[in-house]
Amino acid sequence: MERLHLINDLAKGSESVLREIYDVYKNIVFNTALSYLRDRSEAEEITQDVFIEVFDSAKKFEGKSSVRTWVYRITVNKCLDRLRYLKRKKRFAQVQSLFKSGGTALQYDVADDDFEHPGIALDRQENAKILFKALQHLPQQQQTAFILSFMEELPRQEVADVMQISLKAVESLLQRAKANLRVALEKYYPDRRR
Repeated sequence: MERLHLINDLAKGSESVLREIYDVYKNIVFNTALSYLRDRSEAEEITQDVFIEVFDSAKKFEGKSSVRTWVYRITVNKCLDRLRYLKRKKRFAQVQSLFKSGGTALQYDVADDDFEHPGIALDRQENAKILFKALQHLPQQQQTAFILSFMEELPRQEVADVMQISLKAVESLLQRAKANLRVALEKYYPDRRR
């Protein structure tokens, strides 16, 4: 369902419209953030940041994409920014620990290895943990294409629209992501080699 008419009211500062847009899109924003960050509190923070950005940038929305695509794009960008920040924070802590007595590196993990995604059935949680860990090591474009295609189950054309690339580029990214994941997952599932 399209929400373009709401963006005009939102651009005028309507907080009730923001609430309506929030109610429609909060779950996709939260779930996408959770897939990237694997941390509930980080995903909640990203969700807030996304809707602040939606409110602040409604005047700039040109209607060249659907509102849903626009919200996904903001979400992906906020998640990638947050991941870069967390990686910088981790590197800084490691460097800083070298200059402290004892030399023990502080740990600022980007994601919890014991994270259990609430949208995944309990009997599949262990496999999901392994997949999320492997996803962390994919290049950002491959990771985004994979998350949007297979976790958020967006149509390939919408993935292309969110990422602002061609459909052919999305297909290529997905092929490379699957190949890279296959290699990464072989150590966990050695009997499944093809």
